[in-house]
Amino acid sequence: MMNAMGSIFLTGVGATMLTDLWCVIRKQICAVPQPNYAFVGRWIGHMSRGRFRHDSIAAAARIPSESLIGWLTHYQIGIAFACLLPVVGGKGWIDQPTLAPALLLGAGTVMAPFFVMQPAMGAGIAASRTPQPAVARLHSLVMHLVFGVGLYAAGSVISLARTG
Repeated sequence: MMNAMGSIFLTGVGATMLTDLWCVIRKQICAVPQPNYAFVGRWIGHMSRGRFRHDSIAAAARIPSESLIGWLTHYQIGIAFACLLPVVGGKGWIDQPTLAPALLLGAGTVMAPFFVMQPAMGAGIAASRTPQPAVARLHSLVMHLVFGVGLYAAGSVISLARTG
């Protein structure tokens, strides 16, 4: 029988996978580039050297294995956010997932890129230094809402498997 932490872990992985699938579909339909997680790995890699902010992460020196570091970080963040589900949805959310808390959490997670990652990587607060800030913000919000749907979908499947 899977414990609560195992369920949360798998929920985070499942929600992150659905978000990645959304990005592939969005690229095919809307020609929106997929997120470059190598830049996340580059940002993380530079932290070990004492550098936390960049004017342009694309112009920063490459880091060995930055793509792998970025993808692992991406999934670790998804799992960490899933750990907040019992806080947002209540202790019983793991056994009986509901959509509203998952969507609320998903929408709230957009604050991390808006106020931490984007400014630290040179894109400004809420993508304010990008060519089309409003479009970038909309894509970020939709992607994080998809993550919320993924939390609910993955949580529901895992709950069924646990009780099943």
